[in-house]
Amino acid sequence: MFAGFMLSAYSIVANDAIQTLGTFLSSNSKRPWWVLWSFACTVLTAVFIYGWLNYDGDVSYGRLANFPIPNPFSWIYIVPPIALLFLTNFGIPVSTTFLILTVFNPGNLTSMLTKSLLGYGLAFIVSILLYNFVTQKIEKQFLATAEKEAKPYWTVLQWCSTAFLWSQWLIQDLANIFAYLPRHLTLIWLIFALVVMLALHAIIFYRSGGAVQKIVTSKTNTQDIRSATIIDFIYGLILLFFKEYSKMPMSTTWVFIGLLAGREVAISHRLQTRSMKDTGKIVFSDAFKALIGLVVSVILAFLLPLFAQPIS
Repeated sequence: MFAGFMLSAYSIVANDAIQTLGTFLSSNSKRPWWVLWSFACTVLTAVFIYGWLNYDGDVSYGRLANFPIPNPFSWIYIVPPIALLFLTNFGIPVSTTFLILTVFNPGNLTSMLTKSLLGYGLAFIVSILLYNFVTQKIEKQFLATAEKEAKPYWTVLQWCSTAFLWSQWLIQDLANIFAYLPRHLTLIWLIFALVVMLALHAIIFYRSGGAVQKIVTSKTNTQDIRSATIIDFIYGLILLFFKEYSKMPMSTTWVFIGLLAGREVAISHRLQTRSMKDTGKIVFSDAFKALIGLVVSVILAFLLPLFAQPIS
């Protein structure tokens, strides 16, 4: 359990968390890493403590109700976070929800997949509509004034939108990390988990996001703090919707990729920033990488239990 928690915490922070904080890092790249880390970890600590106090010691906000701790807890459960570390090293945006939680309860795969596909589709459609009909003029102005320094109020707006998005992501994805710990944490376990998470985020922020950060920086104008603000706010609203929709865990990775895909298609169509052919390659490349994670998750979920069974 301890090994699984440590491995999953690092791999999920390196993979999923950086997707959520990616626009924040890219648009604030000139600021010291420890300032950005302090801000993000303040939000993280607040979400931790609120969940622990209001859900009877359950930091996952009740999202592990259908994922009981295995008995016995064998070696097969630490294989998924190891696989996640390997895939993350190559910049593949893997869904940790599928990769980690499916092994704990393969019977929930269909429900998680359905909710995640709905998340991708909704994010893609909402993003296309917004950037086609609402924000395309704004984005055009952002691109035209990219070399100019943004007004100070954009910094305030972007940090507020990041705090909102970051809190919604944590509520959704903390289940993937805390699947390895007791469902009702003691104060000692809470402090230990919090210290581990703060330390891991310090490493990731110091490295400016790592390999997965390229998913964000490859998109049009994501380094602009104004564009990043809009992306974060839309992403956070979609996660808020699904948080209230049901407590079944979902892939926030798929929502993230769907949002960026719809945005890229709309901007390319409206502003001619790149050809639709090149845009299609980027969109399908990201989707294919996410599909790799799903395939690996299914294979591990159904094969690993066979290796754990005693040979008769």
